[in-house]
Amino acid sequence: MKRACVIGAGFGGLALAIRLQSGGIQTTLIEARDKPGGRAYHWQRDGFTFDAGPTVITDPACLEELWGLSGHKLSEDVELMPVMPFYRLNWPDGTNFDYSNDESSLRAEIAKISPRDVAGYEEFLGYSAGVFEEGYVKLGAVPFLDFASMIKAAPALAKYQAWRSVYSMVSKFIESEKLREAFSFHTLLVGGNPMNTSAIYALIHKLEKDGGVWWAKGGTNRLIAGMLTHFQRIGGEVRMGDPVVRVETLGNRVTGVHTASGWHGNFDAVASNGDIMHTYRDLLGDSATGKKRSRALKRKKFSPSLFVVHFGIEGTWPGIPHHMILFGPRYKGLLDDIYQHGVLPQDFSIYLHHPTVTDPSVAPEGMSTFYALVPVANMGKLPVDWAEVGPLLEKRILDEVGRRLIPDIHSRIVTKFHYAPTDFAADLSAYQGAAFSLEPLLTQSAWFRAHNRDDDIANFYLVGAGTHPGAGIPGVVGSAKATARLMLEDLQ
Repeated sequence: MKRACVIGAGFGGLALAIRLQSGGIQTTLIEARDKPGGRAYHWQRDGFTFDAGPTVITDPACLEELWGLSGHKLSEDVELMPVMPFYRLNWPDGTNFDYSNDESSLRAEIAKISPRDVAGYEEFLGYSAGVFEEGYVKLGAVPFLDFASMIKAAPALAKYQAWRSVYSMVSKFIESEKLREAFSFHTLLVGGNPMNTSAIYALIHKLEKDGGVWWAKGGTNRLIAGMLTHFQRIGGEVRMGDPVVRVETLGNRVTGVHTASGWHGNFDAVASNGDIMHTYRDLLGDSATGKKRSRALKRKKFSPSLFVVHFGIEGTWPGIPHHMILFGPRYKGLLDDIYQHGVLPQDFSIYLHHPTVTDPSVAPEGMSTFYALVPVANMGKLPVDWAEVGPLLEKRILDEVGRRLIPDIHSRIVTKFHYAPTDFAADLSAYQGAAFSLEPLLTQSAWFRAHNRDDDIANFYLVGAGTHPGAGIPGVVGSAKATARLMLEDLQ
């Protein structure tokens, strides 16, 4: 039996390991940290469960498929719970917009803000369906290994004006500024600036509309745990808490991996779900390919980072939905500060996660789990001392949540902590503390992204946010499908 190693037990690494093991390849999954998950790590504190993220589960069919490969069902290990509304959007003037796939409710929400935009929304929905078919269904799990594959996809990209930004395309159909924000903010969930990210990413609206938005009972961590359980059920091997420190090469092939504990394993193929810069600069740093790729990666644009305040509070809050976006007073200007100028602005928009309204099990009885997240520039653009800045920003964020939703928030807090760009860098080896790897620009997508199989090292592969198609659970699970197909073909 051929043997493969997958480095990193994030969503992408777990999905790839399941596919390889299901395909008859004896697979070893190696994770640096004490628990699986990568960016979907979690903490238990004072009876509260805090998920690091992501919190939005879409396209459950792509997850079901992983279990189905070996005749099992996702429901054996994970209970998915529907989230409704998907998000509540709130502006400083008090306007609320409940975003969902309930057709009549969504149109009523649009009409409440701008009746003339109901017809424009219908046109946008048609556009979103088209790019979903081309960009996700047809190309989402197809590796782009040469420029010819990019040329082949070019007519569809041109048909849907992929060179335009999501915000620009939404604005073509919708006049209200609030609704333009409502239908363009999704790219921020995968690290993209709505003003610059390709209009192809408008497919997210159709993806959510068709598949819904879901929550794993017990937290996103339970989906990770379920994937790990299933991988081991079908014979996969796991090494936890033992980071890979070197990928061994001989000529144009990898031969094995070395870990911090001194363990060494020989493999017929190796795939990395780790940060792409860390993978090439550090793990493959002894090879000519590693040096070449890391130099090229330094010239690319990496996504912003995140600053996340996790807090558990007294009381239950049925009036606060599972997901909220608390927009600040600026949209484009704030995005420019984060993506272009690299400053820490005085204002911000907050993504507020409140899982206990769906699933009370993630907090002690009569209490609630929250996190409040704001995008911030990565450490390459914003080299501040986060040990000094972090507590100040944490207070400002909690003050704003208190001002708009929970007036006595500070007196209700039972436990809290924050997670800053420096934590992304330290815990995840994330280059510049980037939260989503490469920024999802058109010039950094498909063939322009890191390839699912390395061009020079014939049996070395990538999976996860840094390779095609990109970040987000459907994205990295799609990358695993693309990479697994290559590996299974190569290893036969």
